[in-house]
Amino acid sequence: MFECSLTSDNIRFITGVISRYNCRYSIFDDGTIQQTPSSPTTFEIRRSMKSTNHLTELVCRKASTPGKKLSDGQGMYLLVHKNGSKYWRMDFRLSGKRKTLALGVWPEVSLTRARKLREEAREQIHRGIDPLKHKRDQQRKRSASEERTFSVLCEEWMQRQKPRWTEKHAFDVRRALENHVLPDLGHLPIADIDRREVLSVLRVMEGQGKHEAAHRARQRMEAVFNFAIITGDCDANPAAGLTKALTPPRKKKMPALKPEELPEFLRRLEDYQGHRLTYLGMRLVIYTFVRTKELRLAEWKEFELKSENPVWTIPAERMKMRREHLVPLSSQSIQLLRQVSEISEGERLVFPSQNNPNRPMSENTLLYALYRMGYHSRATTHGFRSVASTILNESEKWHPDAIERQLAHVESNKVRAAYDRAEHLPERRRMMQWWSDYLDALKVSAQ
Repeated sequence: MFECSLTSDNIRFITGVISRYNCRYSIFDDGTIQQTPSSPTTFEIRRSMKSTNHLTELVCRKASTPGKKLSDGQGMYLLVHKNGSKYWRMDFRLSGKRKTLALGVWPEVSLTRARKLREEAREQIHRGIDPLKHKRDQQRKRSASEERTFSVLCEEWMQRQKPRWTEKHAFDVRRALENHVLPDLGHLPIADIDRREVLSVLRVMEGQGKHEAAHRARQRMEAVFNFAIITGDCDANPAAGLTKALTPPRKKKMPALKPEELPEFLRRLEDYQGHRLTYLGMRLVIYTFVRTKELRLAEWKEFELKSENPVWTIPAERMKMRREHLVPLSSQSIQLLRQVSEISEGERLVFPSQNNPNRPMSENTLLYALYRMGYHSRATTHGFRSVASTILNESEKWHPDAIERQLAHVESNKVRAAYDRAEHLPERRRMMQWWSDYLDALKVSAQ
């Protein structure tokens, strides 16, 4: 038996000697080497904690010699630089190559933390993983994650949806997100956003009394997160399932005339003293019950007035449901359009602005006309769609599908919608003429 100091270098040397000469020896914690009765090719090295964890926080604090490597065992040491900075390093071998892994800077990374990082690295090496490569991969992932913020994914989502949206809808969506969501969530990596953070944004909106807007914001956030899941930028959707956590919004009904109020309205319309183009636009809205936007942006090229079956074809990009819409024109509607042509003849737009023929009529022009007629908070141009639907359905003269198609409503039943491709045009032509005749009769009765 003999004794030696138990350093890492000595252990490597002694182990080599024992292995080379097939000696039967064991190395013990106190540094002694003793012959053992094991087989000649077997040896045992019992390493105590004395071979590792040599350092203390006090030693780390007092270390000041530049270039000094203070070993803590198992390849880890504290390296002192010329400027006094102290860096944790770990030397290791993998696939026959010697490498050095940076574990951090003392005291930001404590001795305890450095030892934990050492054990994690040793476990990776044991599994055949290069801790250096693993660290670089994690850093790249973190960097990529930080770049893929909610704001970035939100912009990508909106660009993808843009072909499906009207210009106004795209503007409204962007403005709502920029005002209510992006200030709090925009800078955060989308993968790091949790349910609590999403709900916090919505609670602020509710606190401002914006309950309906909060529900819309939640829907849009859910859509962004779903998009991010598809792109691989996050694994879960924290905005999903939050509807029950929000206050239900109060459903606002669009002000609309009752059927029995229609004769009086038509009489007042005939006495309207405002701009004639506004008067004609109001009448055409009532005859065709299209949406205000569809009327305001109408172009002459969309109309076939000399055809055997006159029709107004509204392009899909201007429709709410992004689907081309056909409006059969009654004889009264054609007469109105001819009167309109006397005012806007030669222009692209059917209902141009009074101040600029290249711009459409203001979206509030018809609404303010209703106000001047005494129908403030009592009626809107959109409300004429409701009146028409009520009267046409109650007449029992027309198939409900024909009425819905004329209103440009989309079948909510997807299965039925897939099979029902009929435009019901012949019936709709008869229906639109009946509706115009019905309105004229009401106007006469009110005089």
